[in-house]
Amino acid sequence: MKSKNLAIAGEITPSKTIIPIIEKLREQEREGKLKFKIDKIIGLYHGESSRDLLEPYCDETYSIGEGRRGKKNSRGKLAYLISKDILKSFNALKGKDIDLLITAGNAGDVRKAILAANILNIPVLHIEQDIYNPIEVISQANLITVPSEEYKEYLEKSYNLKNVVNIQGYPMAKYVHNYIKDESNLIDKDEIYGEYGMKEFVLIVLGGDLKDDDIEPLIRSVEELNLKALIAPYRFDRNMVQDLILSPNIKVLPQYVDLLSFMNAASHLIYAAGMGMTIEAGVFNIPSLKIEGFHKTHGSVDLAKELNIPIVKIEEIPEAFENLPEQKESDLVKDSEIAIERLVDLINDFDEKSLKRSGFNSTKQIWNSRKVYR
Repeated sequence: MKSKNLAIAGEITPSKTIIPIIEKLREQEREGKLKFKIDKIIGLYHGESSRDLLEPYCDETYSIGEGRRGKKNSRGKLAYLISKDILKSFNALKGKDIDLLITAGNAGDVRKAILAANILNIPVLHIEQDIYNPIEVISQANLITVPSEEYKEYLEKSYNLKNVVNIQGYPMAKYVHNYIKDESNLIDKDEIYGEYGMKEFVLIVLGGDLKDDDIEPLIRSVEELNLKALIAPYRFDRNMVQDLILSPNIKVLPQYVDLLSFMNAASHLIYAAGMGMTIEAGVFNIPSLKIEGFHKTHGSVDLAKELNIPIVKIEEIPEAFENLPEQKESDLVKDSEIAIERLVDLINDFDEKSLKRSGFNSTKQIWNSRKVYR
């Protein structure tokens, strides 16, 4: 039986998307259902948090840089840093006899990893979820998967992409389900209640499309609720957030925490984030509000609507919270299992010779569509 070396690349949410696929591949390998033996899995991580996620599933891991959201660099400096990270990706993949690179998401890790793979002539399977704002270089992947037939048609029509396959779900939902099913992964609710002196609280997660100027009006809206709340600052400076709070009912969490544990303990969720957080809210089935950002069309917006999660402006939070609807029971986990099975089948039958890349015309079309966000 032929042996294959696989490489995976991701930030936090993409890593959570890829992990259940690796688990399924390993399971099928043990059961003799794969057409090849996995010799080695190489992990390209983007930031320390993604390294922590990927390390248990990889034989080797390599840093290919960190996210630069919120960091201001000149165009020249940014081009230098990106080039440096592409070289890191190239060196991580070079000489490893990689048979397939698996990527997910729409951030810099995808760009760097796919470009390096192209230079080394390594075939690429890309898992796309941010349908309306994909990264340009997915056009240089041999195969792209999407979570619905509607999205498949959108990518083909909008960007002339070839070899797009509907896998019918979001693999990350399985990761979240498995993580919370094992209670040893979660901080005990009583421990959280005791540490922050509140038994029922609203969890506020910053991120996504928010800017520094949005934080004060957001806090004022949350204070109008007159409820106990914990704020997860995530990409925002914790001290800046803390200094804006007037109410004793609101406390700020450390910069980075296990959000799944706090979601498990919270009574409600208000968040300004994308697909990952929406999937997590759906799996938890926690009553939620999603804060509207500058991405009016986004995969996470579509999914939030499917889950009956209202999408509101910052100033609309108090009224929307008072009229919060019941969140719909979802098939996210069941559909994720279908998606994982389909992805494993695609990897098992992957034939790069029959899966030509879409090419630079598609690259240009995606590039032009992203101008509005620059």
